[in-house]
Amino acid sequence: MYRYDEFDKKIVFNRVSQFKEQIQRRIKGDLTEEEFKPLRLMNGLYLQLHAYMLRVAIPYGELSHTQLLQLANISDKYDRGYGHFTTRQNIQFNWPKLLDIPLILNELAKVEMHAIQTSGNCIRNITADHFSGLLADEIEDPRPWCEIIRKWSTFHPEFSFLPRKFKIAVIGSRKDRAAMMVHDIGLRIVKINNEIGFEVYVGGGQGRTPIIAQKIRSFVKAENLLSYLEAILKTYNQLGRRDNIYKARIKILVKEIGITKFKSIVEDRFRKMKDKFATLDQSEINRIKNYFKPPELSFNKPRIKKHENPDFKNWIESNTLQSKYTSHSIVIVSLKSKFHPPGDIDSRQMRALANISRDNSYGQIRVTHEQNLVLPLVNNSSLFRVWNQLKFYNLATPNIELVTDSICCPGMDYCSLATARSIPIAQRINDRFDSLILQKNIGRLKIKISGCINACGHHHVGNIGILGLEKNGKESYQITLGGSSDEKANIGKIVGSSFSSEEIISAIEKIINVYLSNRQNKRQTFLQTFNRIGIEPFKKALYDSP
Repeated sequence: MYRYDEFDKKIVFNRVSQFKEQIQRRIKGDLTEEEFKPLRLMNGLYLQLHAYMLRVAIPYGELSHTQLLQLANISDKYDRGYGHFTTRQNIQFNWPKLLDIPLILNELAKVEMHAIQTSGNCIRNITADHFSGLLADEIEDPRPWCEIIRKWSTFHPEFSFLPRKFKIAVIGSRKDRAAMMVHDIGLRIVKINNEIGFEVYVGGGQGRTPIIAQKIRSFVKAENLLSYLEAILKTYNQLGRRDNIYKARIKILVKEIGITKFKSIVEDRFRKMKDKFATLDQSEINRIKNYFKPPELSFNKPRIKKHENPDFKNWIESNTLQSKYTSHSIVIVSLKSKFHPPGDIDSRQMRALANISRDNSYGQIRVTHEQNLVLPLVNNSSLFRVWNQLKFYNLATPNIELVTDSICCPGMDYCSLATARSIPIAQRINDRFDSLILQKNIGRLKIKISGCINACGHHHVGNIGILGLEKNGKESYQITLGGSSDEKANIGKIVGSSFSSEEIISAIEKIINVYLSNRQNKRQTFLQTFNRIGIEPFKKALYDSP
């Protein structure tokens, strides 16, 4: 993983010192909350429903065991003993005191972490496939390119005050495991005539106006990547709406002027600036790539094909994948047990996982955009031991991509923007479908829950999406079906009128029963069945039956 150089360290510690002085001015009353707002947002600090919330950056979702240990220490010392992993591969602390924020940021800086680029109208944390560098279907590891973009974007003087927040994702294979198509810019690494470059997509996003990104270029040379990104960002910064917060995203600009015109403006700007703008030097690319070389692997046995312990067998089938290194497996750590809200992890679990990673996965941990964690490289001979250790800390729930592995935002339990609670809905779904036999029978099914139209829970691209709304002073829930965030990305269709909190679980059950009674065989997924039979059978079950 990337390590800070002397300039990185100096910049981060200077930023902590600067923000400390700004916080002191706020506490003294020299700054009003309105004056303080843009300053705190530049440092990842939100004012939520009950308290401040600090969002810590985890670039492209990569953590070391040392960093995870520090997050555990921070959660105990300055929060309430837990953290919440987000759909942007970051972590949030929901209860810090304003006076403690500089102390927290200083502790983060000691382990090469910060809260920059996690809020405000800037280029947000660059995200990547959580299996980057691990699978054989990859053309190239996207993490070095994420790091290059991160270094370019973090303090770019022109892009610190964009019309609205801006999100970029990078993937290295045809398969999209990073929801690239619902990002402002999506980059897919491609190889043409043995040359590495990028497919570029623009204008994706969720929220009030969910839109799938459109391809703007089939191939940008690697050396020109930053030049092309700069051309896109300059175009957006110049033409993007600033008069209406709901129409300020690049997706609205692309929709209003059309992809053809938008592309023409970008290409013209790119032609004029690409020879003047410094191209990426191959030696610098290689320098960054060297940080992401695989560790020196200890080779041992291939994956065990027979498992006598049925619980271990279930976990192997659900929560592990064979990596491109035959002696090592990828372990997905579910944060969707019945004991915590989705994405939450307590300090005890953080420490345990950090130690497990240190001893069994070369000290590496990944964060997924689906609010789980990954041990990237576990020797096959260690899998049984790792499973036992994870199980002891309630981190071995065998439910990856099953019905209880739902994405869920904090909702109205924490967020001042939310219009309904989302965590209780996720927990009730977990309770209703708790049986592993039932979950395995249902098969691959992605439920995603948002507590408001901002769609932090990615409900638009859930196979089953649940949107919390306020209706006549009460919480209600709108259902969408058929969404997907993979390489065949699609926005889900609204089924009909919303359901009350008391009705929503029964409604989900009816939807699943329609799927089970209409699938052609057990291998046919919910999404495949939905695409075959359409929405009408689900509507009939929801609204025509007593």
